[in-house]
Amino acid sequence: MRDRKNDELREIKFTNNFTKHALGSVLVEFGDTRVITTASVEEGKPKWMEKEDKRGWITAEYSLLPSAPNTRCQRERTKISGRTQEIQRLIGRSLRACVDLTKMPDLTITIDADVIQADGGTRTASICGGFIALREAVKKLIANGTLVENPIIEPIAAISAGIVDGEVKLDLNYEEDSSAQVDANIVLTQSGKIIEFQTTAEGEPYEQEQLIQIFNIAKKGIDQIIEKYKNV
Repeated sequence: MRDRKNDELREIKFTNNFTKHALGSVLVEFGDTRVITTASVEEGKPKWMEKEDKRGWITAEYSLLPSAPNTRCQRERTKISGRTQEIQRLIGRSLRACVDLTKMPDLTITIDADVIQADGGTRTASICGGFIALREAVKKLIANGTLVENPIIEPIAAISAGIVDGEVKLDLNYEEDSSAQVDANIVLTQSGKIIEFQTTAEGEPYEQEQLIQIFNIAKKGIDQIIEKYKNV
């Protein structure tokens, strides 16, 4: 495989209607990372929401197939790990941020993200695929009369970035991520508003100028991803 430029995305592919039964389903490929994302719809809303609350809800579940990483991981049958909880919450709040929940009253949409092959960026790929699955589900709900209007405010996308060997780099694979001095996951709206900007120094602190460079390179990648949505 040829070396990528620092600001170059891995090859990205979205395969729509990947499974039969979900209202929205997408196979997401970011390089060698592959995730199946689906959107399922149920009537009603979470029990913790007040009866007077007119909003619907969007939530997410994330799982890693045992053979997805380079060494087998255990299935999370009874108790999910802190990492899985963190990723599920990230996916859920990212998708809720781009939706007017009052326009989908008494509905719960669950986004399932199942990683079948992991090579870095699984959570950001899950958000991108989750948005497309959500968009497809909303189209069908409008078509069958369940929704009166589109609750999606604007598209969102996510990407990883970081500092590798002293250089700011976009869309890290596993090898790059495991040796990165700084690791970041960024979620933005199409208009450039920030939903999530997780940036962590793995060793020594980094400069404010590098933080801005990470944001700018991520914004460029996210713009390209959202452009790809139009062809799905």
